[in-house]
Amino acid sequence: MSSTTDETGGGRLQKTGGKDHKKPTAEALRGAIQLGIGYTVGNLTSKPDRDVLMQDFYVVESVFLPSEGSNLTPAHHYPDFRFKNYAPLAFRYFRELFGIKPDDYLYSICKEPLIELSNPGASSSWFYLTSDDEFIIKTVQHKEAEFLQKLLPGYYMNLNQNPRTLLPKFYGLYCIQCGGVNIRLVVMNNILPRSLKMHYKYDLKGSTYKRRASRKERGKSSPTFKDLDFQEMHEGLYFDADTYSALMKTLQRDCRVLESFKIMDYSLLLGIHVLDRKMRGRGGRGDSKRQGGQRVLYSTARESIQGDGKAAEPLADADDDTMGGIPAKHKEEKLLIFLGIIDILQSYRFIKKVEHSWKALVHDGDTVSVHRPNFYADRFLKFMGGTVFKKIHPLRGASSRRKKNSIQCRSASQEVLSTVKEESQEERRAQSLEKLENIDDTDKHSPQKPDVIPSSTRLDPAISVATLSSSSSIDDVKTELQTENRTSSSTIALEDSAPPIPGTPESGLDIYL
Repeated sequence: MSSTTDETGGGRLQKTGGKDHKKPTAEALRGAIQLGIGYTVGNLTSKPDRDVLMQDFYVVESVFLPSEGSNLTPAHHYPDFRFKNYAPLAFRYFRELFGIKPDDYLYSICKEPLIELSNPGASSSWFYLTSDDEFIIKTVQHKEAEFLQKLLPGYYMNLNQNPRTLLPKFYGLYCIQCGGVNIRLVVMNNILPRSLKMHYKYDLKGSTYKRRASRKERGKSSPTFKDLDFQEMHEGLYFDADTYSALMKTLQRDCRVLESFKIMDYSLLLGIHVLDRKMRGRGGRGDSKRQGGQRVLYSTARESIQGDGKAAEPLADADDDTMGGIPAKHKEEKLLIFLGIIDILQSYRFIKKVEHSWKALVHDGDTVSVHRPNFYADRFLKFMGGTVFKKIHPLRGASSRRKKNSIQCRSASQEVLSTVKEESQEERRAQSLEKLENIDDTDKHSPQKPDVIPSSTRLDPAISVATLSSSSSIDDVKTELQTENRTSSSTIALEDSAPPIPGTPESGLDIYL
């Protein structure tokens, strides 16, 4: 009896029961992926919509697809294979959350042949891109697929709280069993559009130990550089204050989520398109879909870092030219930035602890990529927020000069007003004293004081008080005026009113407005 051996994603020669079994060819694998997803997702549409339950995260549906076909499966020209669909109802909910309709999902994956991509990473994973640039299909190891299954309930909760994230967006988890080999696949969002040329690509972790692209990688037409390369080739990418704040807030939130799941060794995939250079890149069939408008919500870099808004409406400027990239600057160059967090299916298990301990013996433990999740997140954020991404500050000199000039103008105005106010008060006091002296001289030569003051006559308040108040003497009024510190600069006039009753002390108070 033959036993099936699990394969970790890349595939190699396997032996079961004394007979040699090879991994399926690239063409057979692509065909099996499209046929299996088309069959299982198509059948899922017949199931009624309902809320996702806890047990839905652990359901695995399996179907055998022989090459000659059956009553339930179509015939095909690939080797016989078995196709497994993990947590179908949960992933259906995820696709609906991002606005992906079943017909669109099947059209993207099954309509045209998948495009195989080169893998710059250390893993043996295969990568396939759909022809419309929407989805990436990646082969994963058994442990990674198992970890994603355990992660799904927490992932579900996080997406419900915030669908705008730079974390990978998983749309399906599948397994193909063919020729004694298990090949596990995950469908994710595509970060870097093919229709724009990426002049620079980086895989950044925030560590420095052996974080430099190899000579072989540098020799490629589109190499992927690493942390030390970025520090040598760029002095940082500059964003306006609002964009920088939104970007770092999104990264902080995502890193805390990963830390809560004890995930480490993830990377930031960063693509840089220089607008001053030729706009169009490789082009191809990927252009037609993007020109028609994206179908997947929150799929672009700019959408992923935005705050609250209407999710169902595509951005007005996320068009054929910008492709949803984030505007940035480097020196005098204008850039479009595309980014996302990748490789999150690495938990801090025993093997990673051993790897960190061994590397720490031969190098600085704080600089190696493998580290405790909380330290890894803090180092990652510090590197991104201080070295990679930077904020454009306003011209401090011009701002300070404007502020200084404004303060000086305000002080000068206050001094002028104060001087005018003091001069006006002194002038009024002098005039009042002069009038009082004249009244005093008149009283000395006149036997009687006037009993009536014509209502049409407008007098200084001090004169009115001296004239109408029988209980106050002229000398008292003089003394009061000399010691009084008035604060109002307005002229106080005598109301046009009937003549007051002579000899009444209160009658002099009614003349003030």
